[in-house]
Amino acid sequence: MTTESIEELFVEGLQELYYTEQQLVDALETLADQTSDETTSQAFSEHRDETEEHVDRLEQVFEQIGEEPQTREEQVVDALISEHEQFAGENEGEVLDRYNIAVGQKTEHYEIAAYGNVTSLAGKLGHDEAADLLEQTLREEEEALEELSQAGEQFDQQIASD
Repeated sequence: MTTESIEELFVEGLQELYYTEQQLVDALETLADQTSDETTSQAFSEHRDETEEHVDRLEQVFEQIGEEPQTREEQVVDALISEHEQFAGENEGEVLDRYNIAVGQKTEHYEIAAYGNVTSLAGKLGHDEAADLLEQTLREEEEALEELSQAGEQFDQQIASD
């Protein structure tokens, strides 16, 4: 795979995020349905709604830079989803609940890194409006990670006290 310019690298990053967000809409619904801890399940459900907004926002970014919205397969997200499907098929209860929190955190870390990179590139390339939209999503991903981290801590404390 040869990338000829920073602009092309930026567009490829957007395409990977567009793919990622679309995959995560379904994955977050699965996480919400599988998680028996009501607070965590609700957090996954709310982040699913937010992720749908991220898809829409990426479409706006593509429009602003004059590109057609396209996906580019992202192996990291595919691996996380595949790994989760296998684990969920073999486990249940509080073990699955805690695993779901962890996989959510892994995904948020990935998204934060990816959005951080495309946000920086957008700014450097003079796509200021796109950079603002991407920055907004980056902040929301950071908030989602914080929420999941708190849910994990609460879950761990609850397990320790049982």
